[in-house]
Amino acid sequence: MVGGTHHRTATVDGLDVFYREAGPPDAPPLVLLHGFPTSSHMFRELIPALADQYHVVAPDHIGFGYSSAPSLADFPYTFDALTDVTASLLDQLDIRRYAVYMQDYGAPIALRLLLRRPESISAIITQSGNAYQEGFVEAFWKPLFTYAKEPGPKTEAAARQAFTEEMVRWQYETGVPDVSLVSPDAWRHAMEVLARPGNDENQLQLFRDYKTNLDIYPQAQECFRQTQLPLLAVWGANDEIFGPDGARAFARDLPDAEIHLLDTGHFALETHVGEIAGHIREFLGRLQLQPMMAVSKR
Repeated sequence: MVGGTHHRTATVDGLDVFYREAGPPDAPPLVLLHGFPTSSHMFRELIPALADQYHVVAPDHIGFGYSSAPSLADFPYTFDALTDVTASLLDQLDIRRYAVYMQDYGAPIALRLLLRRPESISAIITQSGNAYQEGFVEAFWKPLFTYAKEPGPKTEAAARQAFTEEMVRWQYETGVPDVSLVSPDAWRHAMEVLARPGNDENQLQLFRDYKTNLDIYPQAQECFRQTQLPLLAVWGANDEIFGPDGARAFARDLPDAEIHLLDTGHFALETHVGEIAGHIREFLGRLQLQPMMAVSKR
């Protein structure tokens, strides 16, 4: 690894975007996109495991981690807007073609990046990052979809349960055979950032916008069929948010997709980071990705 993991902040459209970066700046780029309710913190062990061969960049989305969390009056909190920020950051870093790792909320951002610039993405690694209707576990998603369809006091209370410490911890520990492997630092960090004043309203807006992600699935699937993009799925077989059918569905349009179901839950990196890093190194190694032609300007 070159110089360890750097913790940086860029200004994008007047907003602070925190990101972790490691590896040779001219190595093949790998962009890591986190989900809800976490941040680039979820990649803290994966980054050094890959940084000897790849230029790894992991941003915190707006409203998450150490990035800005402006109010709804100052930022729209849609997945299109989160994608705009991510695309602008990558342009600022001169990252034009890259492999992308997508998890949870990171998936709709990655899919939008793909649809906007299909030539920019060389491969996809998905960890509980859906692109199909299959995989949505009804018990978790029903109250959120009900709220999104009919937002109001009667449906909002159930949606707000996602912000409680009990539910955040549940996301990290459910489906994990040995929960002692899950560091409490992970869910406590997520909880602390989620609980910033006013951030609940920002997150509720993202819940209301979530249907737009399902709306782009047919376009993404058509892009898969047309490009036959290399794809690796490393997915918790016991995930109670995005079930394993979400991983299997990729093979419908990408018959060469490499799919691994791991004995863990939604945040598979908390328990299987070594195994996942091994799969990624083998997968990307076979692709012989090209190094960056331009070095980031900072």
